Amino acid sequence: MPSSVIRRFQYFPDRHTLRIVFVSGMVYDYDQVPVKIYEQMKAAFSKGEFFNREIKDKYPFKKID
Repeated sequence: MPSSVIRRFQYFPDRHTLRIVFVSGMVYDYDQVPVKIYEQMKAAFSKGEFFNREIKDKYPFKKID
């Protein structure tokens, strides 16, 4: 199901970083994200709900310009 909040996401296993591109165009890198969380996000029916429940405010992040 397409997300109304998340346009796409990508995982960098060498850095344990999850990059999320939001529909708004904002891009954030979330650090120290285990590959298990990424795999669960890929399988989640609602990517936005999963993000809010399992990633937001739980991992350090930085905005990418």
